[in-house]
Amino acid sequence: MRGDDGTLLVLDAGTGIRRLGVSLEESPRVENPPPRADILLTHLHMDHIQGLGFFGPLYDPNVEIHIWGPASATRPLRARLTRYLSPPLFPVHLRSLPSQLTLHEVPKEDLEVGRFRVTSAYVCHPGPTVGFRIETPDGVIAYLPDHEPALGVREFPADPEWTSGYSIAKGADLLIHDAQYTDEEYATHVGWGHSSVSQVAAFAELAEAKHVVLFHHDPVRADEELEVILAESNRRNHGSTVTMSIAAEERSYTLEKGELRIEPLPAPA
Repeated sequence: MRGDDGTLLVLDAGTGIRRLGVSLEESPRVENPPPRADILLTHLHMDHIQGLGFFGPLYDPNVEIHIWGPASATRPLRARLTRYLSPPLFPVHLRSLPSQLTLHEVPKEDLEVGRFRVTSAYVCHPGPTVGFRIETPDGVIAYLPDHEPALGVREFPADPEWTSGYSIAKGADLLIHDAQYTDEEYATHVGWGHSSVSQVAAFAELAEAKHVVLFHHDPVRADEELEVILAESNRRNHGSTVTMSIAAEERSYTLEKGELRIEPLPAPA
């Protein structure tokens, strides 16, 4: 996420963060004040931190890096990240990174990063996991990439105040949400921490979100299958005020004065 003032928020640290780091290194540098990036970690499962050690700005002493993420019941965030950023899993120790690195534990009181106001809250997913709500002068973005709000609920959706993630997603202009399963697949994956597409649609309606980005696709899913799933969801929810699109590499979204614009994907090279 980029603010119009240059503020940069990075949502989790999967393998894509390496390419982001390269693109930042190729862009014009601002040396005073030093460049800054804030990395918001929802949780510490491998697919959300695997790219962290390959993020180029972490090795630049001129860059200010802030990492926000959850501790566990027994270990602080630094200890949890050190288990990955140290041998034998990684050759460089967390303590050896030359950037101006600061770690912050969430959830906590709202934080201000540039013109972004960020709120975090625990959500339903195995292990300590948070969702992030990012408020800007142009609108609200909710980020719930790994989330199972229907777990343990006899009829979903239920009372919004008792629904995991509701406070994060309420009234969001853009809701990025876990949509790993079809309804048939979810029936055999209850408790795994993910949602079906129909549950996402119901959750978005409950939260009165405007647009949903279907995210965290099943790794075996082909692009054509995702298009079919989206078309089926749109058919089922015909007449809904909630619109949907599919998360895709290099697809970008612009939110300006409450209006959302989905940028077309770049043409293949």
